[in-house]
Amino acid sequence: MADNERLICAGDALVERGAGIRFALPELGERVTGFVVRYNGKAYGFINQCAHIPVELDWNEGDFFNLSRDYLICSTHGAQYEPTTGFCILGPCKGRSLVPLRIIERNNQILLNLHLDKKE
Repeated sequence: MADNERLICAGDALVERGAGIRFALPELGERVTGFVVRYNGKAYGFINQCAHIPVELDWNEGDFFNLSRDYLICSTHGAQYEPTTGFCILGPCKGRSLVPLRIIERNNQILLNLHLDKKE
């Protein structure tokens, strides 16, 4: 593991379109969290904050997918996001995006590249 990488979880802990894994992002602030999910075989990560207003997406820890398990959903506003890009396709923030994180999957490990992009 490189100096700029942090272990998030084992690769097999992420089930296809299942519960996501939350983790702290102290690099971005005391209460900032991120999450990773697996979609179509690949791990994707985002800052856990709705593009509408800064609330976490999951109502129950790790519940990021809608009922059909096709989109990520904000439990507060119902905004729906593409799991591969974080682009909002439905809801009050339609056309905006979640802030992506650089996720690497290597040797059955999910890693966060700590060169974070601070986007507004």
